[in-house]
Amino acid sequence: MAVLSSAFDLPPGRLLALDLGKARHGVAVCDETNTLVTPLAVVLRHDTRAADFAEMQALVNRERVMGVLVGLPVQESGQAEGQARWVLRYGRRLAGTLTVPVAFWDESLSSHDAAVLVRSRGRESLDAVAAALILQDFLEARRVHPNSEHS
Repeated sequence: MAVLSSAFDLPPGRLLALDLGKARHGVAVCDETNTLVTPLAVVLRHDTRAADFAEMQALVNRERVMGVLVGLPVQESGQAEGQARWVLRYGRRLAGTLTVPVAFWDESLSSHDAAVLVRSRGRESLDAVAAALILQDFLEARRVHPNSEHS
């Protein structure tokens, strides 16, 4: 499917969030009512993008999600800028292979916040918690500003 111009255009229902990385992806999901967000897994990258994308489609099918939210680092540092370009390129290619729509969402503080949470809790993997924070931030924004143009 295509990349949506706004994350707020994602359909209602269960969503999957991705914190993309060059070595592994953090994955989180929410329930059908968009109330409960759960860190789901950390998926190690494969040798090919095709294998990565097939695994993401398998997650979409298994979790019965209606859309995918991809965290986009929009910080102003040069490193984040390079990472943002990589995430946009990877996410757009991923969207072309999935059967559900994909949208991007600002993940600027999710990795830092996830590190704090993981240190205090020590249970879930950092990447999956970061994906959960991205999804939680989006869901809160959608509840507060249902017709907003934040993405």
